[in-house]
Amino acid sequence: MLAAIRPSVYRAAMNSPSNIRHALSVTRSADFAAWYQEVIAEADMAEESGVRGCMVIKPWGYGIWERIQKLMDARIKAAGVENCYFPLFIPLSYFAKEAEHVDGFAKEMAVVTHHRLIADGKGGLIPDPEAKLEEPLIVRPTSETVIGQAMARWIQSWRDLPLLTNQWANVVRWEMRTRMFLRTSEFLWQEGHTAHADKADAMTETLRALEMYRAHAEDDLAMPVFAGEKPENERFPGAVATYSIEAMMQDGKALQAGTSHYLGTAFAEAAGIKYQDREGQQTLCHTTSWGVSTRLIGGVIMTHGDDDGLRVPPAIAPHQIVILPMLREDDGDEALLAYCEDLRKALAAQSALGDPLRVLLDKRAGKAMQKRWAWVKKGVPLILEIGGRDAAGGQVSVLRRDRLYRNDGKVNFIAQGRDEFVSQAAAELEDIQRSLHAEALARRDAQIERGVTDWAGIEQFFAADHKYPGWVELVWSKPTGAALEAVVAKLKTLKLTLRNVPLGGALVSGTCPFTGQPAVERIYVARAY
Repeated sequence: MLAAIRPSVYRAAMNSPSNIRHALSVTRSADFAAWYQEVIAEADMAEESGVRGCMVIKPWGYGIWERIQKLMDARIKAAGVENCYFPLFIPLSYFAKEAEHVDGFAKEMAVVTHHRLIADGKGGLIPDPEAKLEEPLIVRPTSETVIGQAMARWIQSWRDLPLLTNQWANVVRWEMRTRMFLRTSEFLWQEGHTAHADKADAMTETLRALEMYRAHAEDDLAMPVFAGEKPENERFPGAVATYSIEAMMQDGKALQAGTSHYLGTAFAEAAGIKYQDREGQQTLCHTTSWGVSTRLIGGVIMTHGDDDGLRVPPAIAPHQIVILPMLREDDGDEALLAYCEDLRKALAAQSALGDPLRVLLDKRAGKAMQKRWAWVKKGVPLILEIGGRDAAGGQVSVLRRDRLYRNDGKVNFIAQGRDEFVSQAAAELEDIQRSLHAEALARRDAQIERGVTDWAGIEQFFAADHKYPGWVELVWSKPTGAALEAVVAKLKTLKLTLRNVPLGGALVSGTCPFTGQPAVERIYVARAY
C-alpha cells in the first residue's frame, strides 16, 4: 500500500505567480489538452488540412522537423546505414504473407482500389468501374513487407550482410482519434530496416538503434527518456521483441517517443530473405526495424512548453537567435539596421552545439513588442531587442526564453555590451540546452512513485482527484499469455498502460502486485498518449 501521495510537482510548476499575464489564453494547469492545441496555433506550427487526421506543417513546425531530421540522419549514417526510398503503394499480397503483421495494422490501412475517376452525370466524380485494380494497393502504414521483397533480391551471400537501410518518408495509418503531431492519419518519419546473419548481430543493431534514439532525445531534444523493453502485449505486430524510449510529459502522461524491433526470422521467411552461408547452406536472415516520427515534435511541446507558448531547445531551433530592431520607419532606421546586420554576421560566425549559430534579423514592419511576443510564443531561445540608443552605445537587450520573467513579473531583458554578448552567445545557448533538460529531468524524477507494492497503492496513486499523477515504477513477475491479458485488462479500468522495462535495472525482490508471484524485473505504469 502506498503510504502517502506526494504533493503534485506539476501543479506547483504549472501555477504561475498572479502578477504575470501570460501570452496564451489557456494555461497548462487549467486544460492541458486545450493548452497544447493553442501552443501549436500561436507558435504557427501547423494547421488543419481539410482532410481528416492530416495536417499542414507550417514553416516553423517543419523547420523544427528539419533540424530533428538532420541530427538524426547524421547519427544514422554514422552507424553505416544507407538511405533508400521505397514505394508509397504496397501490393496487398505482400501483407498477406505475414499474417500477424497484417492483423496488427488491418484496421488502420488505407486501400487504393481504382486508378481513374469518371463523371457521375450529376456534376461529381466517381471511381470508374472499368478502372478497378487487379490487386488492391495499401498506402504504406510501415514498410517491412515491401522492403523485405527488396532485401530478398539484394541478399545472396553472407558477404552481403549485414544490409543496413533507412528511409525518410510519410506513412498513413487511419487513426480514429487524432491530435496534431501526436497521432495523425499521415505523419513523417524515418524507418530503419536491416538484415543480419544471426540473432546476435540483429540484437546488437536493435539495441544500437535504441541507444541512438535515447541519445537523440536527451542530447538534441533535451527530453529525458527511459530506454527499455516493451512487454509482450506492446510488441510491434510480428516482432520477437520491441524496445522503446518513454518520455514523461508535463501532465504526467507517457509518450512513446521511438521504437526498435528485433523481428527474428518470421519476416525473412515470409519474404524469402535468405543467404548462402560460408558452408554453402541457404539460411534465413534475422531482421530489425526501428523508427521515430513527427511525434517527437509533440513531445518537445509537452516537455518544454509553458503558459507563454513553446520553448525550443537550441539544438533543434530553426532560429536560435532573433534580432528585433525597434524600427521607427524614418531616416534613423538605416543606421539601426546596419548595426543589427553587423551583429547578425558576427553571431553567425560563431558555432554552438556542433553547428554555426542560426540567427535571423527580423526586419518586418510592425511594432517591436508584437513581434517580440510572436517569437516568444514560437520559443526562440534568445531574442534581442535593439533600439537606436542601443546601437549608438554598442549595446543589446537580451531575453532568454527559458527565463522569461523577473521575480516582479516583468519581462527579464538583460542589457549587455554588443561584443560581450557575441563572445558569450554560444555558451548561453549551450546553457539553455542544459537548463531545459535539467528542468525536465527534475520534474520527471519527482513524479515517479517507487513505493507501490500492491493494487490498492496503484489505485491510490492514480486516484481521480489527482489531475497530473505521474508514473509508478514497480516490480512484477513478467507474466505472459492469459495472465498478462488479465493484467492489461485490470490496468485498463484505470486507463493505465504498461510502458517499458528499463534496461540495466538493478536486481529486484518482492512480490508482483498483479500476480502475487516473485518479481523478476521493474516496469513503468502510466497513462499514455
